[in-house]
Amino acid sequence: MKVNYDGHEHEHEFEPEYGLPEPLPAGEHVLWQGAPDWRTLARHVFHVRTLVAYFAVILVIRATVVAMNGGTGAEVIRAVALLSPLAALAVGIAAGMALLCARTTVYTITDKRVAMRIGIVLNLTFNLPLSRIAMADLREIARGTGDIPLALSGSDRIAYAHLWPHARPWRLARPEPMLRCIPDVARVAAILKQAWTQDQVRVASVQAVAPVAAPRHQDLPSAPTTQPTPAVKPAPRNRWFADGQDQRLSQGA
Repeated sequence: MKVNYDGHEHEHEFEPEYGLPEPLPAGEHVLWQGAPDWRTLARHVFHVRTLVAYFAVILVIRATVVAMNGGTGAEVIRAVALLSPLAALAVGIAAGMALLCARTTVYTITDKRVAMRIGIVLNLTFNLPLSRIAMADLREIARGTGDIPLALSGSDRIAYAHLWPHARPWRLARPEPMLRCIPDVARVAAILKQAWTQDQVRVASVQAVAPVAAPRHQDLPSAPTTQPTPAVKPAPRNRWFADGQDQRLSQGA
């Protein structure tokens, strides 16, 4: 089977299975692997453009103050030059963090789970079984790149601090893991949705053929009662990409 891989070069040769903490079990297949686009990550997660604009305003203000106080052209240039290394350092750190984050991240979609290998200094791998994913959304950013946040079902949750920046912003009480800044995100979302749908069919078929234990004895029919039969509430439907269509999230990065 050809694996759809969108990402950087293999840098973790010690891994038994690239992007995974252990070899794939028998019968499980990788459908897609990829990583964030570091330039999009720098702009929309580490806010490099905002930093550039901030320091540009600071430098203009500094130059204006020096000039208005009677400073010469050389003094204005000197004042700007003293602050420029600080601005370059801050922007460089943010861009470097984005690059490192992208190069140490591998997202994997198999026919059984979504795996997220993340962490710059200490690598962590989170395995999210498809059966435990209750909802997914799609947020396109620019030029086909976007995010896919995943809401977990039941009481399953991962600490926001452990996930960041691979988490949906501001969902602190109930963090949602998120595949961030993925190139060709619509295609990846389609792969994930198809895998999830097939997993749901598989689980339903297993439950349908599961043997039911026969009762040890048959109870005598009880006398009819006058109590009304309680109404059964239908189970909530899992929501995936807004009824099959890509959905833009209102929450920004």
